[in-house]
Amino acid sequence: MMSETFKDGLVKTSYEHIVLDARGRAVIANTGMKVKQLAAEHLNWGWSPEELHFQHPHITLGEVYSALAYYWDHRIEIEQELRDDSEYVRQLRENTPESPLIARLRQG
Repeated sequence: MMSETFKDGLVKTSYEHIVLDARGRAVIANTGMKVKQLAAEHLNWGWSPEELHFQHPHITLGEVYSALAYYWDHRIEIEQELRDDSEYVRQLRENTPESPLIARLRQG
């Protein structure tokens, strides 16, 4: 199958509204919204497609459904991306010195 690549480096997928960015991550076309972000909100807060659309009015309900279809068809990869993101944040928190403000607040 031939992939169509756009001038901005995005790669078309077989999912309407979904493109892959230069790093291969699924994004809703022309929005910057990553599929993994919607998937995380769906999983963590139990938001329905309608609630996701309500929370993100700049994306259409069709785009939400397309993103969720992509997520369910690529669940293992996207959940790995979410775990990688969580690990990255954990490492940042662990390796970043406490700010002077936080230290003063802890002293009470």
